[in-house]
Amino acid sequence: MVKKIEFGIGFLAGRPNVCDIINNYYQDIIEQVKDVDKQVNFTIFILYDLDYQSIKREKFYGINSEVYKNIKIKYITPEDIEEEKKILISRHTIDKKDVDLILGHGYARARNSIMYFALKRKIDYLLFWDDDEYPVANIKLDDNSIKWYKQNNILEHLKYIDKADVTEGYRCGNMSPVPYIEYNEEIQEEDFKNYINGISNEAVYWEKIKGKLNKKNNGITFADNEIAINGKAVQVKDIGSKNWLLASGICINLQHLDKIPAFYNPPYARGEDTFFSTLLSNAKVIKVPTYHFHDGFLKYTGILKEKYPKKLEKISVKDTSIEERFLKASIGWIKYKPLLIYITDRKNYRKIIEEVKDNLEKSIPKMNKVFSTCDFSCLLEELEKYDKNVKKHYNEYIRTNEVWNIFKNKIKEF
Repeated sequence: MVKKIEFGIGFLAGRPNVCDIINNYYQDIIEQVKDVDKQVNFTIFILYDLDYQSIKREKFYGINSEVYKNIKIKYITPEDIEEEKKILISRHTIDKKDVDLILGHGYARARNSIMYFALKRKIDYLLFWDDDEYPVANIKLDDNSIKWYKQNNILEHLKYIDKADVTEGYRCGNMSPVPYIEYNEEIQEEDFKNYINGISNEAVYWEKIKGKLNKKNNGITFADNEIAINGKAVQVKDIGSKNWLLASGICINLQHLDKIPAFYNPPYARGEDTFFSTLLSNAKVIKVPTYHFHDGFLKYTGILKEKYPKKLEKISVKDTSIEERFLKASIGWIKYKPLLIYITDRKNYRKIIEEVKDNLEKSIPKMNKVFSTCDFSCLLEELEKYDKNVKKHYNEYIRTNEVWNIFKNKIKEF
Protein backbone atom coordinates (compact mmCIF):
# COMPACT_ATOMS: atom_id res chain seq x y z
CA MET A 1 0.00 0.00 0.00
CA VAL A 2 1.40 3.37 -1.02
CA LYS A 3 1.89 5.72 1.92
CA LYS A 4 0.03 8.98 1.58
CA ILE A 5 1.37 12.39 2.49
CA GLU A 6 -1.08 15.10 3.43
CA PHE A 7 0.55 18.36 2.39
CA GLY A 8 -1.04 21.67 3.35
CA ILE A 9 -0.41 25.09 1.85
CA GLY A 10 -1.50 27.99 4.02
CA PHE A 11 -2.36 31.39 2.57
CA LEU A 12 -2.91 34.27 4.97
CA ALA A 13 -4.58 36.51 2.41
CA GLY A 14 -5.23 40.23 2.58
CA ARG A 15 -5.59 40.64 -1.18
CA PRO A 16 -7.57 38.65 -3.77
CA ASN A 17 -4.30 38.19 -5.67
CA VAL A 18 -4.20 34.88 -3.78
CA CYS A 19 -6.75 33.49 -6.25
CA ASP A 20 -4.49 34.34 -9.20
CA ILE A 21 -1.57 32.58 -7.52
CA ILE A 22 -3.56 29.41 -6.94
CA ASN A 23 -5.20 29.42 -10.39
CA ASN A 24 -1.88 29.89 -12.17
CA TYR A 25 0.27 27.52 -10.10
CA TYR A 26 -1.99 24.64 -9.11
CA GLN A 27 -0.90 22.53 -12.10
CA ASP A 28 2.74 23.21 -11.31
CA ILE A 29 2.13 22.21 -7.68
CA ILE A 30 0.76 18.85 -8.80
CA GLU A 31 3.43 18.39 -11.47
CA GLN A 32 6.26 18.84 -8.96
CA VAL A 33 5.33 15.66 -7.06
CA LYS A 34 4.44 13.37 -9.98
CA ASP A 35 7.63 11.31 -9.52
CA VAL A 36 7.54 11.19 -5.72
CA ASP A 37 7.30 7.59 -4.54
CA LYS A 38 4.43 8.42 -2.18
CA GLN A 39 0.97 9.73 -2.94
CA VAL A 40 0.86 13.43 -2.09
CA ASN A 41 -2.55 14.93 -1.37
CA PHE A 42 -2.81 18.71 -1.28
CA THR A 43 -5.08 20.91 0.80
CA ILE A 44 -4.90 24.68 0.36
CA PHE A 45 -6.04 26.72 3.35
CA ILE A 46 -7.15 30.29 2.67
CA LEU A 47 -7.70 32.55 5.66
CA TYR A 48 -8.70 35.93 4.34
CA ASP A 49 -8.56 39.25 6.16
CA LEU A 50 -11.43 41.50 5.14
CA ASP A 51 -10.03 44.48 7.05
CA TYR A 52 -6.57 44.60 5.46
CA GLN A 53 -7.74 46.55 2.41
CA SER A 54 -11.50 46.63 3.09
CA ILE A 55 -12.13 44.09 0.32
CA LYS A 56 -15.46 42.28 -0.02
CA ARG A 57 -15.25 38.60 0.75
CA GLU A 58 -16.53 37.41 -2.64
CA LYS A 59 -13.26 38.68 -4.16
CA PHE A 60 -11.46 35.84 -2.35
CA TYR A 61 -13.63 33.18 -3.99
CA GLY A 62 -12.20 33.41 -7.50
CA ILE A 63 -10.69 29.92 -7.56
CA ASN A 64 -11.28 28.19 -10.90
CA SER A 65 -13.38 25.02 -10.91
CA GLU A 66 -10.46 23.03 -12.38
CA VAL A 67 -8.48 23.62 -9.18
CA TYR A 68 -11.17 21.97 -7.07
CA LYS A 69 -10.93 18.82 -9.18
CA ASN A 70 -7.29 18.34 -8.21
CA ILE A 71 -6.73 20.07 -4.86
CA LYS A 72 -8.83 20.38 -1.73
CA ILE A 73 -9.61 23.99 -0.90
CA LYS A 74 -10.49 24.92 2.68
CA TYR A 75 -11.56 28.49 3.35
CA ILE A 76 -11.18 29.57 6.97
CA THR A 77 -13.88 32.19 7.34
CA PRO A 78 -14.47 34.59 10.25
CA GLU A 79 -17.52 32.45 11.07
CA ASP A 80 -15.41 29.27 11.12
CA ILE A 81 -13.05 30.82 13.64
CA GLU A 82 -15.82 32.09 15.90
CA GLU A 83 -17.58 28.72 15.81
CA GLU A 84 -14.37 26.93 16.71
CA LYS A 85 -13.84 29.31 19.62
CA LYS A 86 -17.33 28.53 20.96
CA ILE A 87 -16.66 24.80 20.73
CA LEU A 88 -13.35 25.08 22.59
CA ILE A 89 -14.88 27.24 25.31
CA SER A 90 -18.06 25.20 25.84
CA ARG A 91 -16.93 21.62 25.22
CA HIS A 92 -13.37 21.75 26.42
CA THR A 93 -13.68 24.41 29.15
CA ILE A 94 -10.86 26.53 27.76
CA ASP A 95 -10.98 30.14 28.89
CA LYS A 96 -12.08 32.66 26.26
CA LYS A 97 -8.98 34.84 26.84
CA ASP A 98 -6.78 31.83 26.16
CA VAL A 99 -8.68 30.83 23.02
CA ASP A 100 -8.42 34.42 21.74
CA LEU A 101 -4.63 34.23 22.05
CA ILE A 102 -4.49 31.43 19.50
CA LEU A 103 -7.42 31.77 17.10
CA GLY A 104 -8.44 34.87 15.21
CA HIS A 105 -7.14 37.42 12.73
CA GLY A 106 -3.97 39.47 12.69
CA TYR A 107 -0.65 38.06 11.59
CA ALA A 108 0.12 35.67 14.45
CA ARG A 109 -3.37 34.47 15.30
CA ALA A 110 -4.16 33.92 11.62
CA ARG A 111 -1.09 31.70 11.21
CA ASN A 112 -2.00 29.84 14.41
CA SER A 113 -5.53 29.39 13.08
CA ILE A 114 -4.21 27.89 9.84
CA MET A 115 -1.99 25.51 11.84
CA TYR A 116 -4.94 24.59 14.04
CA PHE A 117 -7.28 23.79 11.13
CA ALA A 118 -4.47 21.91 9.38
CA LEU A 119 -4.00 19.74 12.46
CA LYS A 120 -7.72 19.03 12.61
CA ARG A 121 -7.49 17.82 9.01
CA LYS A 122 -4.51 15.62 9.87
CA ILE A 123 -2.07 17.49 7.64
CA ASP A 124 1.51 16.18 7.88
CA TYR A 125 3.38 19.21 6.53
CA LEU A 126 2.23 22.81 6.21
CA LEU A 127 3.87 25.34 3.88
CA PHE A 128 3.08 29.02 4.45
CA TRP A 129 2.88 30.95 1.19
CA ASP A 130 2.05 34.68 1.12
CA ASP A 131 -0.32 36.28 -1.38
CA ASP A 132 2.43 38.40 -2.97
CA GLU A 133 5.05 35.74 -3.67
CA TYR A 134 5.70 33.67 -6.77
CA PRO A 135 7.88 30.50 -7.01
CA VAL A 136 10.43 31.95 -9.42
CA ALA A 137 14.01 33.22 -9.07
CA ASN A 138 15.40 36.35 -10.73
CA ILE A 139 19.09 35.95 -11.57
CA LYS A 140 21.12 38.90 -12.76
CA LEU A 141 23.55 38.07 -15.56
CA ASP A 142 26.89 39.72 -16.32
CA ASP A 143 25.32 41.94 -18.98
CA ASN A 144 22.75 43.14 -16.37
CA SER A 145 19.91 41.26 -18.06
CA ILE A 146 17.66 39.06 -15.92
CA LYS A 147 17.17 35.33 -16.28
CA TRP A 148 14.07 33.84 -14.66
CA TYR A 149 13.93 30.28 -13.32
CA LYS A 150 10.87 28.44 -12.08
CA GLN A 151 11.35 26.97 -8.63
CA ASN A 152 10.22 23.61 -7.28
CA ASN A 153 9.05 25.17 -4.04
CA ILE A 154 6.85 22.23 -3.02
CA LEU A 155 9.25 19.46 -4.00
CA GLU A 156 12.30 20.97 -2.29
CA HIS A 157 10.47 21.32 1.02
CA LEU A 158 9.07 17.84 0.65
CA LYS A 159 12.55 16.38 0.16
CA TYR A 160 13.75 17.54 3.57
CA ILE A 161 10.80 18.25 5.86
CA ASP A 162 10.62 14.69 7.21
CA LYS A 163 14.21 15.16 8.42
CA ALA A 164 13.49 18.52 10.06
CA ASP A 165 11.07 20.34 12.31
CA VAL A 166 10.95 23.37 10.02
CA THR A 167 12.28 23.98 6.52
CA GLU A 168 12.84 27.44 5.08
CA GLY A 169 13.26 28.65 1.53
CA TYR A 170 14.96 31.76 0.13
CA ARG A 171 13.41 35.03 -1.00
CA CYS A 172 14.25 37.47 -3.74
CA GLY A 173 12.63 40.53 -5.31
CA ASN A 174 11.34 43.48 -3.29
CA MET A 175 12.35 42.24 0.12
CA SER A 176 10.83 45.05 2.17
CA PRO A 177 8.61 48.12 1.75
CA VAL A 178 11.58 50.42 2.34
CA PRO A 179 11.60 52.72 -0.73
CA TYR A 180 14.64 54.01 -2.59
CA ILE A 181 15.71 57.37 -1.11
CA GLU A 182 17.38 60.05 -3.19
CA TYR A 183 19.55 62.07 -0.82
CA ASN A 184 19.28 65.84 -1.17
CA GLU A 185 18.88 69.00 0.89
CA GLU A 186 15.76 67.60 2.57
CA ILE A 187 17.37 64.38 3.73
CA GLN A 188 20.94 63.10 3.90
CA GLU A 189 22.19 59.56 4.32
CA GLU A 190 22.86 60.19 8.02
CA ASP A 191 19.22 61.20 8.52
CA PHE A 192 17.90 58.06 6.88
CA LYS A 193 20.42 55.99 8.82
CA ASN A 194 19.08 57.45 12.07
CA TYR A 195 15.55 56.57 11.02
CA ILE A 196 16.41 52.99 10.09
CA ASN A 197 18.34 52.60 13.35
CA GLY A 198 15.22 53.80 15.14
CA ILE A 199 12.82 51.29 13.58
CA SER A 200 15.41 48.54 13.11
CA ASN A 201 14.80 44.92 14.02
CA GLU A 202 16.25 41.50 13.22
CA ALA A 203 15.35 41.82 9.52
CA VAL A 204 15.58 45.59 8.91
CA TYR A 205 18.83 47.28 9.91
CA TRP A 206 21.10 49.90 8.43
CA GLU A 207 23.89 47.73 7.01
CA LYS A 208 21.35 45.57 5.22
CA ILE A 209 19.19 48.44 3.97
CA LYS A 210 22.21 50.43 2.76
CA GLY A 211 23.38 47.41 0.80
CA LYS A 212 19.96 46.85 -0.77
CA LEU A 213 19.23 50.46 -1.68
CA ASN A 214 22.05 50.95 -4.15
CA LYS A 215 21.81 52.26 -7.68
CA LYS A 216 23.35 49.12 -9.11
CA ASN A 217 20.39 46.88 -8.21
CA ASN A 218 17.63 49.48 -7.66
CA GLY A 219 16.98 48.01 -4.23
CA ILE A 220 16.08 44.61 -5.71
CA THR A 221 17.38 41.37 -4.21
CA PHE A 222 18.51 38.95 -6.89
CA ALA A 223 18.61 35.20 -6.47
CA ASP A 224 21.89 33.35 -6.19
CA ASN A 225 22.55 31.34 -9.34
CA GLU A 226 24.06 28.38 -7.49
CA ILE A 227 21.18 28.14 -5.03
CA ALA A 228 18.37 28.62 -7.54
CA ILE A 229 19.62 26.04 -10.03
CA ASN A 230 21.81 23.48 -8.24
CA GLY A 231 21.59 24.45 -4.59
CA LYS A 232 22.03 22.18 -1.61
CA ALA A 233 20.11 22.12 1.63
CA VAL A 234 21.91 23.32 4.76
CA GLN A 235 21.02 23.16 8.42
CA VAL A 236 20.55 26.55 10.06
CA LYS A 237 21.96 27.10 13.55
CA ASP A 238 21.26 29.74 16.19
CA ILE A 239 17.66 30.38 15.18
CA GLY A 240 16.24 33.21 17.27
CA SER A 241 19.60 34.69 18.17
CA LYS A 242 21.77 35.05 15.07
CA ASN A 243 19.37 33.75 12.42
CA TRP A 244 15.68 34.41 11.97
CA LEU A 245 12.89 32.88 9.92
CA LEU A 246 10.46 34.68 7.64
CA ALA A 247 6.95 33.33 7.96
CA SER A 248 6.27 32.98 4.25
CA GLY A 249 8.27 30.20 2.69
CA ILE A 250 8.58 28.11 5.83
CA CYS A 251 7.25 24.58 6.00
CA ILE A 252 6.27 23.15 9.37
CA ASN A 253 6.44 19.47 10.25
CA LEU A 254 3.16 18.97 12.08
CA GLN A 255 4.27 15.46 13.03
CA HIS A 256 6.89 17.08 15.28
CA LEU A 257 4.51 19.21 17.30
CA ASP A 258 6.66 19.08 20.42
CA LYS A 259 9.20 21.30 18.59
CA ILE A 260 6.69 23.71 17.05
CA PRO A 261 5.81 26.89 19.00
CA ALA A 262 2.91 29.24 18.41
CA PHE A 263 3.12 32.53 16.56
CA TYR A 264 2.70 35.72 18.58
CA ASN A 265 2.83 39.44 17.98
CA PRO A 266 1.81 42.38 20.19
CA PRO A 267 -1.60 43.83 19.28
CA TYR A 268 -1.65 45.34 15.76
CA ALA A 269 2.10 44.77 15.40
CA ARG A 270 4.20 42.64 13.07
CA GLY A 271 6.96 40.27 14.13
CA GLU A 272 5.00 37.03 14.36
CA ASP A 273 7.81 35.13 12.60
CA THR A 274 10.38 36.82 14.85
CA PHE A 275 8.75 35.62 18.06
CA PHE A 276 8.17 32.21 16.50
CA SER A 277 11.92 32.08 15.85
CA THR A 278 12.82 32.92 19.47
CA LEU A 279 11.33 29.59 20.54
CA LEU A 280 13.08 27.37 17.97
CA SER A 281 16.41 26.98 19.73
CA ASN A 282 15.85 23.22 20.14
CA ALA A 283 14.35 22.67 16.71
CA LYS A 284 16.06 21.37 13.60
CA VAL A 285 15.73 23.92 10.81
CA ILE A 286 16.89 23.18 7.26
CA LYS A 287 17.28 25.83 4.56
CA VAL A 288 16.19 24.34 1.25
CA PRO A 289 17.28 25.53 -2.22
CA THR A 290 14.15 27.17 -3.53
CA TYR A 291 13.12 30.81 -3.98
CA HIS A 292 9.96 32.86 -3.74
CA PHE A 293 9.97 36.18 -5.59
CA HIS A 294 8.43 38.81 -3.31
CA ASP A 295 6.22 41.27 -5.19
CA GLY A 296 5.10 43.31 -2.19
CA PHE A 297 3.62 46.12 -4.27
CA LEU A 298 2.08 43.78 -6.90
CA LYS A 299 4.00 45.52 -9.68
CA TYR A 300 4.90 42.32 -11.51
CA THR A 301 1.74 40.21 -11.54
CA GLY A 302 2.50 39.31 -15.17
CA ILE A 303 4.96 36.79 -13.72
CA LEU A 304 1.93 34.65 -12.87
CA LYS A 305 1.41 34.11 -16.59
CA GLU A 306 5.14 33.74 -17.30
CA LYS A 307 5.45 37.29 -18.61
CA TYR A 308 8.78 38.05 -17.01
CA PRO A 309 9.97 41.67 -16.81
CA LYS A 310 13.28 42.50 -18.45
CA LYS A 311 13.95 45.16 -15.86
CA LEU A 312 12.96 45.53 -12.22
CA GLU A 313 12.31 49.11 -11.21
CA LYS A 314 13.23 50.63 -7.89
CA ILE A 315 10.48 51.41 -5.41
CA SER A 316 10.41 55.19 -5.29
CA VAL A 317 8.82 57.47 -2.71
CA LYS A 318 6.96 59.01 -5.65
CA ASP A 319 5.19 55.78 -6.53
CA THR A 320 1.49 55.55 -5.74
CA SER A 321 0.66 54.32 -2.21
CA ILE A 322 4.32 53.80 -1.31
CA GLU A 323 4.34 56.48 1.39
CA GLU A 324 1.36 55.03 3.24
CA ARG A 325 2.66 51.46 2.88
CA PHE A 326 6.06 52.40 4.30
CA LEU A 327 4.51 54.27 7.22
CA LYS A 328 2.24 51.32 8.04
CA ALA A 329 5.22 48.97 7.91
CA SER A 330 7.22 51.29 10.17
CA ILE A 331 4.36 51.37 12.68
CA GLY A 332 4.12 47.59 12.62
CA TRP A 333 7.87 47.31 13.25
CA ILE A 334 8.07 49.88 16.06
CA LYS A 335 5.17 48.19 17.85
CA TYR A 336 7.06 44.93 18.23
CA LYS A 337 10.51 46.39 18.83
CA PRO A 338 10.16 46.85 22.63
CA LEU A 339 9.16 43.20 23.12
CA LEU A 340 11.98 41.98 20.87
CA ILE A 341 14.52 43.96 22.91
CA TYR A 342 12.93 42.78 26.16
CA ILE A 343 13.30 39.13 25.11
CA THR A 344 16.76 39.31 23.54
CA ASP A 345 18.58 41.96 25.62
CA ARG A 346 16.63 42.71 28.80
CA LYS A 347 19.72 43.88 30.66
CA ASN A 348 20.16 46.81 28.26
CA TYR A 349 16.47 47.35 27.55
CA ARG A 350 16.09 50.88 28.90
CA LYS A 351 19.30 52.11 27.29
CA ILE A 352 18.30 50.75 23.87
CA ILE A 353 14.79 52.22 24.07
CA GLU A 354 16.26 55.65 24.80
CA GLU A 355 18.57 55.30 21.79
CA VAL A 356 15.59 54.36 19.62
CA LYS A 357 13.70 57.41 20.82
CA ASP A 358 16.70 59.67 20.14
CA ASN A 359 17.14 58.33 16.60
CA LEU A 360 13.47 58.87 15.82
CA GLU A 361 13.38 62.37 17.27
CA LYS A 362 16.34 63.36 15.10
CA SER A 363 15.10 61.78 11.88
CA ILE A 364 11.31 62.13 11.84
CA PRO A 365 11.28 65.85 10.86
CA LYS A 366 13.42 64.92 7.84
CA MET A 367 11.19 61.96 6.96
CA ASN A 368 8.11 64.16 7.07
CA LYS A 369 9.64 66.46 4.48
CA VAL A 370 10.37 63.60 2.09
CA PHE A 371 7.10 61.75 2.69
CA SER A 372 4.85 64.76 2.41
CA THR A 373 1.54 62.92 2.69
CA CYS A 374 2.40 61.10 5.92
CA ASP A 375 3.27 62.10 9.47
CA PHE A 376 5.86 59.83 11.00
CA SER A 377 5.56 61.52 14.40
CA CYS A 378 3.08 58.83 15.43
CA LEU A 379 6.00 56.41 15.76
CA LEU A 380 7.13 58.15 18.92
CA GLU A 381 3.65 57.78 20.40
CA GLU A 382 3.53 54.10 19.48
CA LEU A 383 6.99 53.51 20.91
CA GLU A 384 5.96 55.04 24.23
CA LYS A 385 2.74 53.01 24.36
CA TYR A 386 4.37 49.66 23.56
CA ASP A 387 7.28 50.40 25.86
CA LYS A 388 4.83 50.91 28.75
CA ASN A 389 3.07 47.63 27.90
CA VAL A 390 6.13 45.51 27.20
CA LYS A 391 5.74 43.34 30.33
CA LYS A 392 2.08 42.74 29.50
CA HIS A 393 3.01 41.71 25.96
CA TYR A 394 5.78 39.48 27.28
CA ASN A 395 3.29 37.72 29.53
CA GLU A 396 0.96 37.26 26.54
CA TYR A 397 3.85 35.83 24.51
CA ILE A 398 4.53 33.29 27.26
CA ARG A 399 0.86 32.47 27.83
CA THR A 400 0.21 32.04 24.10
CA ASN A 401 2.68 29.18 24.01
CA GLU A 402 1.38 27.67 27.22
CA VAL A 403 -2.08 27.56 25.66
CA TRP A 404 -0.67 26.26 22.37
CA ASN A 405 0.93 23.39 24.26
CA ILE A 406 -2.50 22.51 25.66
CA PHE A 407 -3.97 22.64 22.16
CA LYS A 408 -1.18 20.47 20.76
CA ASN A 409 -1.73 17.77 23.36
CA LYS A 410 -5.51 17.73 22.97
CA ILE A 411 -5.90 18.41 19.25
CA LYS A 412 -7.25 14.91 18.53
CA GLU A 413 -10.05 15.55 21.01
CA PHE A 414 -10.95 18.82 19.31
